[in-house]
Amino acid sequence: MDKLASQGMRFEWAHVNVSVCQPSRSVLLTGRYSHRCGGEGFSQLRIEGVPLLPEVLRESGYRVGAMGKLKHSTPYADFRWDFSVQRAELGMGRNPRLYRENAQRFIEESVEQGAPFFLMANSHDPHRPFFGFDPESWYTRGELSASRPSSTWGPGECPSPGFLPQLAMIGQEVAGYFSSVRRCDDTVGALLEALEETGVAGSTIVIFISDNGMAFPFSKAACYLSSTRTPWIVRWPGVVVPGTVCSEEMISAVDLMPSLLEATASELPEGLDGRSILPLLEGERQSGREYVFTQFGAGSSGESFPMRCVQSRRYGYVFNLWADGERRFTREEHKINGAFQAMVNAANHVPEIASRTEFLMHRCPEELYDLEADPDALNNLIDDPAYTEELSKMRSVIENWMDEYEDPSLPAFRSRGERAESERYMRELENAFGQ
Repeated sequence: MDKLASQGMRFEWAHVNVSVCQPSRSVLLTGRYSHRCGGEGFSQLRIEGVPLLPEVLRESGYRVGAMGKLKHSTPYADFRWDFSVQRAELGMGRNPRLYRENAQRFIEESVEQGAPFFLMANSHDPHRPFFGFDPESWYTRGELSASRPSSTWGPGECPSPGFLPQLAMIGQEVAGYFSSVRRCDDTVGALLEALEETGVAGSTIVIFISDNGMAFPFSKAACYLSSTRTPWIVRWPGVVVPGTVCSEEMISAVDLMPSLLEATASELPEGLDGRSILPLLEGERQSGREYVFTQFGAGSSGESFPMRCVQSRRYGYVFNLWADGERRFTREEHKINGAFQAMVNAANHVPEIASRTEFLMHRCPEELYDLEADPDALNNLIDDPAYTEELSKMRSVIENWMDEYEDPSLPAFRSRGERAESERYMRELENAFGQ
């Protein structure tokens, strides 16, 4: 990853729109916010006929392929990739050699056909289970086995993020997470080797991006800085100056589709919510990039916890439509999330952790953070009179965004403090997701 960044541009203020895998990928592949593409949860898009990035590229003559995360990267059930490789064929999505071999095969086929290509190469690292917590059977599958990371870490060797309490189990999982990140790094290197070996590295745009934050409490499946801020690197020989950093403008995953379509001279369909970042890639400034807007809908269980968020480089405001003091935030991943279980156990005898765990489970309707002073979002300023002016500004910014992009939760936001509209919208989501 460091090598890739040295050859391209790194964005310091890049965000995904949804901090959980399938909904995040729905935004990446449609250029529309979740509520505008129907990708709020773990299902195919609920809105028919939304143009897809690989579909539009195919119409421009591109071969389109995907490796790993196929279900989460295929917005409609009837969409067919020209080339696809399942997780099991990639060492459970954790074998860099298999990624290189399959990518090389796809590229060579494209070159032979004289066709340009789009390849969405999805590493399953560092998704849970992290290295050291994964099944040993993954490593005994012969040629299709997972491979071990080129470097690993043990408890105490990696710093735990500040938004988590310092507990032994959390330290163990953080070490496994970093070991899994290293194997993802190995996979990035293997894919770059495939481009070199096929002779197309100099004519290929490479983009590295994550789909969500760390799979820990207060990160994945939330709207904090630790949830949606993502590594975003672009290497584009002849256009992007190597080793550059975009440190001012904020970009968003909803911008990916219009950016790639403009870069490939493809026709942009109507209805895109993002806008191209090509001016930034060419070293220019781009106005109107002071904020990013993120959201959350439903997790893999189908239960809805609608959230809306606006972040600037200084402040973050979150509206938790679902938070009524009674609903509990639950996710299927909590069952295998050792960090979550460690917090629950420690809450029985550590008051500070009990308070933090209680907030994780119930939240509150509104949150405001000074991300410059408090990037871990530990001090909610929503009732601090010193931030009244900033709170009013952030409320106004997100309301205008909701209005412009026809967010169905807008009435609930405008009547916050009263539960009637929020409950109506919650019932609407429950009906939509079959609960």
